Amino acid sequence: MKQERFVQRHDAEWQALEDWLDARSVARKARRERRGWEGLRDHEMPARYRRLCQHLALARRRGYSAVLTQRLEDIVLRGHGVLYQTPPPRWQSALEFLVAGFPRLVRAERGCMLASLLLFALPLATIFVAIQMRPEIAASLFEPQQLAQFEQMYDPADPERALGRDSETNLMMFGHYIWNNISIGFRTFASGLLAGIGSVVVLVFNGITIGGVAGHLQAVGHGDPFWRFVAGHSAPELTAIVIAGGAGLRLGLGLVAPGRRRRIDALVEGGMRGARLCVGIFAMLLFAAFVEAFWSSIGWMPAWIKYTVGAGLWAGVLGWLMLGGRHLGPLDAEDDLGTGA
Repeated sequence: MKQERFVQRHDAEWQALEDWLDARSVARKARRERRGWEGLRDHEMPARYRRLCQHLALARRRGYSAVLTQRLEDIVLRGHGVLYQTPPPRWQSALEFLVAGFPRLVRAERGCMLASLLLFALPLATIFVAIQMRPEIAASLFEPQQLAQFEQMYDPADPERALGRDSETNLMMFGHYIWNNISIGFRTFASGLLAGIGSVVVLVFNGITIGGVAGHLQAVGHGDPFWRFVAGHSAPELTAIVIAGGAGLRLGLGLVAPGRRRRIDALVEGGMRGARLCVGIFAMLLFAAFVEAFWSSIGWMPAWIKYTVGAGLWAGVLGWLMLGGRHLGPLDAEDDLGTGA
């Protein structure tokens, strides 16, 4: 085959490879250009690279011009550097996922996340408002001993007392909060296997419970200690519960409405995405437990400091979820979700 015909037949393919390599550049500008990318997908690259190596071998064997051979060699070398580069350390991959990959994954499931938010927040707000109008509703949700315990934990008459707990040490409570938070998050996600109904029940139940406790304490005049206690850790904890619920709903949706996929394939895909979401959820709940144990319980701290820190944490969590990894563009189904790259 003549060189001109060879180039004419394969030039578009080579150009596509060059464009893909340019888009994979680590430069920030090149990453921004990946938004709306319509060229080669990452999973197509290995097969295309093998074909390129075959083209280079043919060009050398047939004695094509040095210009053409050099171009193909350059593309092969660049492709080799991307495909066979040393993988980053595990800690770096985990950090990249938490910073960029996890927020992208959350945004990719925005429909399920919004449904989870409504299922959690609406019962919470409804019960809270209802108890302000009719305080006796709290007695139908909790036993008298539980209500008395809530009031003791957030007694405004004892400002030096640790908020939200008894006399256990911070470290002991840190372990308790980790166990409690992780168990709630896991139940919220895993119950999605019951066609999503389990996640709905858990979200609504948690919303009613939290709204009931908050509403009762506000109604009996113990609201100030309670709000000072929850102001700090509420951002990562409540947001993680909503995300866990969204992951559970996605899991259930794969069973109920798999689309054109086999039901088992939809379940596996939902499980894989849910597992990756659980990594970020675990990190958020671990951070929430740390804040709850070592910061939220401080009773003598002025309210304005507690609320300022709480507002900063809410802004940080929401900003991270909305903006994290946005420079990489929207998440595609074929993307490697293991990292933020």
